[in-house]
Amino acid sequence: MNPDDRRYTREHEWIQVEDEASGRALVGITEYAQDQLGDVVYFDLPQAGDTLGAMAKMGEVESVKAVSDLYSPVSGEVVEVNTSLVDQPELVNEDPFNQGWIMRITMSEPSELDGLMNAAEYDEYIGGL
Repeated sequence: MNPDDRRYTREHEWIQVEDEASGRALVGITEYAQDQLGDVVYFDLPQAGDTLGAMAKMGEVESVKAVSDLYSPVSGEVVEVNTSLVDQPELVNEDPFNQGWIMRITMSEPSELDGLMNAAEYDEYIGGL
């Protein structure tokens, strides 16, 4: 269900390392998260240049059901945000693992990935919710 090339948080964010040498990674929310939220209507996104700590709030997502905080899976500097989500927040409902990504980050502590779940662990975790 969830791609094997990412790590996952208990708060339903994912991170995909794009380039190990530079520590660059993509971050988004999972299929499970967007399904629980329902139709997403608004994002409050971080800004390029922001420095985030692991599991620090990076923004908010608003749906027809609720407003939820978004958390950065790792520490680092935001280098890009998916500005398409401002005009098309529904992209996260349609394609949370690709077009619906939230931010690109340069990790300051790549070892923090070790504390996150792999796809099988995350599948088991959400199976118990």
